Amino acid sequence: MWLFAINAPGCNSIQNILLLGTGKHMKNGKISESVLKRSVLKQLHTTSDRILFKPAVGEDCAVVSMQAGGQTRLVTATQTFTLDVSDKHVRANCAVYDALNNIYAMGAAPVGIELALLVPTTENEAVLRETVRAIDTVCEEAGIVVLGGHTQVSRAVKNIVVTVTAIGEAYEQALTPSSAAAPGMDVIVTGYVGLEGTAILANEKRAELETRFSKAFIDKSAAYIDHISTAMEAASAIGAGVAAIHDASQGGIFGALWDMAEASGIGLDIDLKKLPIRQDTIEISEFFDINPYKLLSGGSLIIIAADGTRVVRELEKTGQNAVIVGATTDSNDRVLISGEERRFLETAQTDEIYKVFN
Repeated sequence: MWLFAINAPGCNSIQNILLLGTGKHMKNGKISESVLKRSVLKQLHTTSDRILFKPAVGEDCAVVSMQAGGQTRLVTATQTFTLDVSDKHVRANCAVYDALNNIYAMGAAPVGIELALLVPTTENEAVLRETVRAIDTVCEEAGIVVLGGHTQVSRAVKNIVVTVTAIGEAYEQALTPSSAAAPGMDVIVTGYVGLEGTAILANEKRAELETRFSKAFIDKSAAYIDHISTAMEAASAIGAGVAAIHDASQGGIFGALWDMAEASGIGLDIDLKKLPIRQDTIEISEFFDINPYKLLSGGSLIIIAADGTRVVRELEKTGQNAVIVGATTDSNDRVLISGEERRFLETAQTDEIYKVFN
């Protein structure tokens, strides 16, 4: 996934990556698919017999051959966390797992992360120390290490910006790229959609939420931040036999479904009512007037398999939630079905959480 994250208007060199030929500033958050294709992917000339997958919509990892004739592949994934959150535990979990979940989804085992921090001049060393400590704690819990990185203080940012490059390894035959999905397969969604966004909002917008919801309700939603790793789900699914896996974080479940379909050139028939979602995600989304299906969904995977029932059964054995929500088709139509109503899935768009943090 190519994530170009832009901070609030009037700021900095990070935003100024983005003045296009149209002369218009781009919106905060993930860039649109059309901009990605036109101004990023078209500018790249990736030619190497050591690269298994060229940069493309829906492919979140780079996969590189380590040696001629060898089966081990280097797998990397990069994510940038730009939201202005005050809770360092929230920032650390999201930054690390947004990258790691892409590694898990590719069928790889992570080794560690490279960490880049941009720190505003308004922060002090104690904040930097606590931020790094929180990230290291998450890495320790995930069984990996911080391999290195870069730290810089800059007037170009107004809040701490964390970029994580997760590095892993896999055997080529174990890879599960988004582009491997084919027509006539089951579409499975694990976990609960919108969970990551729900947790961020509950932690960071508590004062606003307290005007409507109880402390117990908000505390429960905030605790979801500790449940956004997809390591167990990915491992169980791969063991059961799958074609493709895609992390459902950026852009929510709608964005992830579109990206996976685009990567593999297939259509989708998805039953909207079967998408697993918690009631507190729905209620918090209604409070902020955002679409819960376009909300950060770290902790959830889209799995494509010929035998979805078998995959769901294996996931349930380890206590993981998984639901068959539809099927892949041989058309280019990505259809959402809700009772008698049928509508087309839209091109992946900016995650709804940026509306709340703007």
